[in-house]
Amino acid sequence: MKVVAAMSKHVDFVSENTTVEKLSVLIFGRGINGVPVCKNKKVVGFITERDILAKFYPTIAEYVEDPFSSSDFEGMETKVEHILEMKADQIMSKKLTTVTPQTPLLRAHSLMSVEGVGRLPVVDDKGNLVGIISKGDIFRVLVGDKLLFSENQDYTDWLSKTYYAAVDVENRLKYEIPDLLKVFSENKVKKILDVGCGTGDHVIDLAKRGFNVVGIDRSEAMIDEANKRKKNIPEAAKNNGKFIRADMDDACCSKFKKNSFDAVLFMGNTISHNPHKYKDAIKDAARVLTDKGVIVFQITNFEKVLKTQKRLLSFNFSKIKDEPGKEYAFLEFYDEPNEKEKTILKSFAILVSSSGRWKSSGVRNSLMAYVAAEDLKETLLRNGFTKVEFYGSSFDGKNWDYLFRKPFDKLQSDWLTVIARK
Repeated sequence: MKVVAAMSKHVDFVSENTTVEKLSVLIFGRGINGVPVCKNKKVVGFITERDILAKFYPTIAEYVEDPFSSSDFEGMETKVEHILEMKADQIMSKKLTTVTPQTPLLRAHSLMSVEGVGRLPVVDDKGNLVGIISKGDIFRVLVGDKLLFSENQDYTDWLSKTYYAAVDVENRLKYEIPDLLKVFSENKVKKILDVGCGTGDHVIDLAKRGFNVVGIDRSEAMIDEANKRKKNIPEAAKNNGKFIRADMDDACCSKFKKNSFDAVLFMGNTISHNPHKYKDAIKDAARVLTDKGVIVFQITNFEKVLKTQKRLLSFNFSKIKDEPGKEYAFLEFYDEPNEKEKTILKSFAILVSSSGRWKSSGVRNSLMAYVAAEDLKETLLRNGFTKVEFYGSSFDGKNWDYLFRKPFDKLQSDWLTVIARK
């Protein structure tokens, strides 16, 4: 594969007269570690963070002249104003390593490794800048694009480190638990399976109320966090709650016997995280339910996101108690669905701000089942459920709502919440 397959054609560059201050703003703003220096379109140099930082240190001549002052590392920081006023041609590296669009990708990576740099200018046969290639670009094309979408434990492991730590659990349980308790009371529920339990908040709350609850999740990080939270509940309730790391595909059928539970929960869009086998997961759930069992779903209303919100699910800011001085921004959006495969791609981006500057903390894609109310009802009826009720609830990314108190509206409800009884 050639460099042209991975390079970016939209390149940030500076001129020889650009000040270090302006090019530093470019480096910070773009989240890159260096930029080419061009005269007209021809590449004449390259500047990296390392080149800028090197100017803080004394030259050999300065050290020989005054070795004591040249050892004052904190004093070196006072050079910053002078360095920011310098021009690009005073600081740039003129020893250029470039590649062409037809250079093999691994040849480009080899050059980066030898030169100790993370990106290289791509030039045409006249030395004009036509692109930029980075190690990340090469990794993405050779490795990343060959991976499956992260509808596996990586997605939730990643979210457990930031997003789930920012969720207002008390607000969520305040609205959802009362409605669940009402359903459990009506159906004489004692034993509950929570599929995709996340950090275990529903399991723990219900265990404290005397229910026998098992929470399963495909993410080891989620299960670890759930067990940590479980340590803080009264001893009498600890035996009521149990957490198991298991894939949603096989947890119901392989780990539990028939008629093991009175209720099965699929909260927080869990059912959609099984894009190709969600109907099999429902069949498995029906098997482990008792003859009078009940199943509850909480599913993203994709139709509202696509038609009313122009694909944007939510965009919220939040602070995490254990990370003072930082603020996080969470952006969630969907692509148009693949109608043939009944799947939809979700993208989740996390930004973090510290010291007044925002930067990316990562982006993940997750392929999901495009679950519609009509298809879900048909699947439930086919698997022995005789009564299926649809409700709608609200969620703006931070504030939660009751589960079963409003009718479902395709263009207004954020959640499609479902109760199915055998």
